[in-house]
Amino acid sequence: MAENAETQNERVGRHERFRGDYPIVVEGLVNRFGEQTIHDGLDLKVRRGEILGVVGGSGTGKSVLMRSIIGLQPPTEGSIKVFGRSITDADPDEALGIRDRWGVLFQGGALFSTLTVGENVEVPLKQFYPDLSPELMHDIARYKVLLSGLPEEAVNKFPSELSGGMKKRAGLARALSLDPELLFLDEPTAGLDPIGAAAFDQLTLQLKKALGLTVFLITHDLDSLHEICDRVAVLADKKVIAVDTVPNLMELDHEWIQEYFNGPRGRAALTAQALDELRQHMDQPIAAQTIKALDNPRPKKDKT
Repeated sequence: MAENAETQNERVGRHERFRGDYPIVVEGLVNRFGEQTIHDGLDLKVRRGEILGVVGGSGTGKSVLMRSIIGLQPPTEGSIKVFGRSITDADPDEALGIRDRWGVLFQGGALFSTLTVGENVEVPLKQFYPDLSPELMHDIARYKVLLSGLPEEAVNKFPSELSGGMKKRAGLARALSLDPELLFLDEPTAGLDPIGAAAFDQLTLQLKKALGLTVFLITHDLDSLHEICDRVAVLADKKVIAVDTVPNLMELDHEWIQEYFNGPRGRAALTAQALDELRQHMDQPIAAQTIKALDNPRPKKDKT
């Protein structure tokens, strides 16, 4: 009887919401593939309730870092704690008690092609809560599909019937199926047109605020970094060389950071953000204001 009570207490404690300031803590992470070292002494702390953008050049191991955190890529060395529990040293049962508290959107959505969108969303539910009735699983899946911004009829569609943007949202619906505290997004706006990318950014921000999520966002999208990220972690030289807000990062004297944030695309993203903020404080669109100014030029000053 005492053993049953202890087991029940452990189960309850396992699903309590994490109260610490850092739900993800990575220390001294080393990832090697043969003779190639991807990470060498990488440290990172993710704050609770933030959207952390993760950037870096090709081959710096952004996706490898994410896979290490969620237990898909065992590191060569180092420590990873999620919700205060070790990922690197956890036994399978304890790992299951952590994995049902995060959701992952992989690149391209990673949907099962032979399942409908609704059935894809039900996969984690069947894995972690097999005792739920089929009717309740269907209802949960339908709600998550709507929450991701897809129309209700998308529930019964197959991935091959969806556009690229809809596949991303379907993958997001599956990532949200277990009401996670942590949300991992791997290049969620890659391949989307500017309007679709902006809409996905705003959806991410709304979900973060409404659900109290902590978001780990791998992206190359400078607009996303400017618009929704609280902080950005920069991977270079096999480590996280800086974690800060975009304005502060732009002041750092590092060649890659300067080229990335202050290069042509970085300046374009910054200009677009400034124009968007300006539009929000103007009664008329900028074009209309410009035309009005041209129609009513300032009177020339009398030089006499």
